[in-house]
Amino acid sequence: MSNKLGWIEAVAPDFLNTLRNRYRILQNLQWLQPIGRRVLATELDVSERVLRRETDLFKKNGLIDSSKSGMMLTYKGTELVRILDMIMGELNDNSVTEQRLATLLNIQTVIVVPGDSAHYQRVMDSMGNQLNRLLDKILPAGFSTIAVMGGTTMSAVAQYLTPDLSNQRNLLFVPARGGLGETVSIQANSVCAEMAHHSDGHYRALYVPEDASAESIQPLLHEPVVKSVLDLIHKSNTVIHSIGRAKTMANRREMSSKTIALLEEKKAVSEAFGTFLDQQGNIVYKIPKIGLQVSDLTNISHVVAIAGGAGKADAICSYMKIAPHQTILITDEAASEAILRDNSL
Repeated sequence: MSNKLGWIEAVAPDFLNTLRNRYRILQNLQWLQPIGRRVLATELDVSERVLRRETDLFKKNGLIDSSKSGMMLTYKGTELVRILDMIMGELNDNSVTEQRLATLLNIQTVIVVPGDSAHYQRVMDSMGNQLNRLLDKILPAGFSTIAVMGGTTMSAVAQYLTPDLSNQRNLLFVPARGGLGETVSIQANSVCAEMAHHSDGHYRALYVPEDASAESIQPLLHEPVVKSVLDLIHKSNTVIHSIGRAKTMANRREMSSKTIALLEEKKAVSEAFGTFLDQQGNIVYKIPKIGLQVSDLTNISHVVAIAGGAGKADAICSYMKIAPHQTILITDEAASEAILRDNSL
């Protein structure tokens, strides 16, 4: 593909730039629709006159419609963007960036999707689609147990699993840990149920608090219902989790002001599996919990981490210092560019 592009650029050097610019307009229009031309021009950092020229062309070719609410893609426009997503993926060739990131982070694989998931839901959608493709590639035929963490990212990508994953497979989703005292929809139990629903799989719930005290944990471990799920969790062949920013996660967990002050003093940057880390990957705080710990991941065949947005770049780098080598990271361009920029020296 790259050789063909070289010949195209030699004959028509403006062709690829025009294609990229028009794809960017259509892509942002899809993410933000319905949207007015002035607002879209500001979002794209182009003049309204330039944008009008392009959108008039799109309208003439039946790619967009306009109403009082703003511009929207037609069915034809939506299909074109879907096709261009695949074409532009090859044109942009993120493989070099992905390899650089995998080497830098010392993990097996990195998958980069276009855009910034912190600002556009459609980018998170792309990460969900990539997760579905990845699972279809790595999950073996037959029975698989998939341990799943909770959180807003995990909840967002869960709906993009498809029934095709269950072709010649028997999938069982289990929560990687007990629930947080937070919105039910983003707890690990709920994410498991959602993933099982969309993939035609099954799930088991773990009805214990993640942050139970050390004294409370021991009796719970011997409860038959709890023990059976914990056995499944520790026998899982795949784990899917996100990576959080330390301050955000401390607030979500409603941790005490004393503990938050300690995290700030220790310069905590990231959180995963109840473990808070500084920028060098040193553990600065751990929450006693029921479920998987980072140390358990070494013996699990496939570990998939999902995190995006430039604001998570430091957290991703921090956690990857202790992540198992077989980790596969699904991220976006905003995070990958920030990571490479900050580690360019």
